[in-house]
Amino acid sequence: MVAECGPACVTRTDPLPVEEILQAARRRLRRLSPSQAYHAVRSGAILVDIRPHAQKLVEGSVPGALAVERNVLEWRFDPRSDARLPEATGYDLHLIIMCSQGYASSLAAASLQDLGLRRATDLAGGFLAWAQAGLPVVKARDR
Repeated sequence: MVAECGPACVTRTDPLPVEEILQAARRRLRRLSPSQAYHAVRSGAILVDIRPHAQKLVEGSVPGALAVERNVLEWRFDPRSDARLPEATGYDLHLIIMCSQGYASSLAAASLQDLGLRRATDLAGGFLAWAQAGLPVVKARDR
């Protein structure tokens, strides 16, 4: 069954499990390892931390990462949105989305690609992999 509202609006009668949705999102992404993400950020990519504030207080954070909670991510990076961030200057931004373990970030990066941000991707393993790789972090106890 397909709704009559155009190609962007499809109604499914058979629900998909979240694992299938996640795998479909990841097939669209060129996911980055922590080391690749670190070097991309040093070359101008924007690391976007979508974890809730409370989670960052417990786990720590990455210095210089742009904090944008998941519930407003698309509005903050859509160049046509009145609620966009100053960083949302166009569709060619290299955005690396980071969550805690690399699951929600895959779905979020795919959503940004749907908006036309074709270089959006995510950090495989999330913040925990970044920290485990020994990359710069501000530990929760250091706050």
